[in-house]
Amino acid sequence: MHGEYKVPGGKLVVVDLEVDDGLLKNVRVAGDFFLEPDDAILLIDAALEGAPADTGTEGLTSRIVAALPESAVLFGFTAESVAVAVRRALAQATDWRDYDWQLIHDAPQSPALHMALDEVITGEVAAGRRPPTLRVWQWDSPAVIIGSFQSLRNEVDPEGAARHGATVVRRISGGGAMFAEPRSTITYSLAVPESLVSGLSFADSYAYLDDWVLGALGDMGIKAWYQPLNDIATDMGKVAGAAQKRVVGPDGGPGAVLHHVTMAYDIDADKMLDILRIGREKLSDKGTKSAKKRVDPLRRQTGLPREAVIERMIESFRGRYGLTDGEVTDEEMARARDLVRTKFQNDEWTARVP
Repeated sequence: MHGEYKVPGGKLVVVDLEVDDGLLKNVRVAGDFFLEPDDAILLIDAALEGAPADTGTEGLTSRIVAALPESAVLFGFTAESVAVAVRRALAQATDWRDYDWQLIHDAPQSPALHMALDEVITGEVAAGRRPPTLRVWQWDSPAVIIGSFQSLRNEVDPEGAARHGATVVRRISGGGAMFAEPRSTITYSLAVPESLVSGLSFADSYAYLDDWVLGALGDMGIKAWYQPLNDIATDMGKVAGAAQKRVVGPDGGPGAVLHHVTMAYDIDADKMLDILRIGREKLSDKGTKSAKKRVDPLRRQTGLPREAVIERMIESFRGRYGLTDGEVTDEEMARARDLVRTKFQNDEWTARVP
């Protein structure tokens, strides 16, 4: 069995092993990390040898830590990352490069249709009818998007939303509210087979699925990092937030993961404060109290037009994992439009948590 785990912001950990009578055998750990003393790699292998195959990540981590001398230095990886690689080997997890990725980058669409497309496309990936997909959104109007479990009245000032022509929609994933205008944010979705994150904890899957965009930002000269649980940050603070939804496959089998991210390119903070009630408290802590303020980390740090940032992100993904241009099928679009009518523009869904 073979497992790999790229440490977010760090190095690649590779584990090869066998299972004999329920125990790990012939364990070999490798990677492009740094480790001192040199023979500590053998101590890691020995610590894993003979461990029950059903040992969880925490138990495997404890075995490795106990086997290493206090003077050991692990650089670019951790004992836990080795344990994660072991669990991914046992779960027969897949790798990014195992798939033919498809890109959907369409013309601007309505907020409700974006919510519906996320649900439909992820369902298609779960059913095996669509390859893993990167979808880059374009907004046709201002929107407030609230998390699946948020209270509508606690998050949104309806008068403020009306003043700025912002449509309020509820997404299928958890997390917090966000404000978007057609040229203020960069939003994308990843719809991936569940096997891509096999062996990862829920928290680790966020970091794992965000790692490519950290590389893309790095290519543009921005040092960014994953900030638990679901943020991407730079020296200027938070620049993006992620949310996830797990979708069960047909007949309850392996499904898919929806991982979508909104990045702040150049947001009008004054409007956001007028619309998002929680946003007033969050931004007041950052000293953004007066009018005419903007939240513009990506515009300021890259110095690039929004379209250029998007194009560089897409090309960075393409260079790492391959990416074929695709489109939403007629059947997918028909189902999405039906969901808009029956769910995402329906008050029963939008106000399901009043």
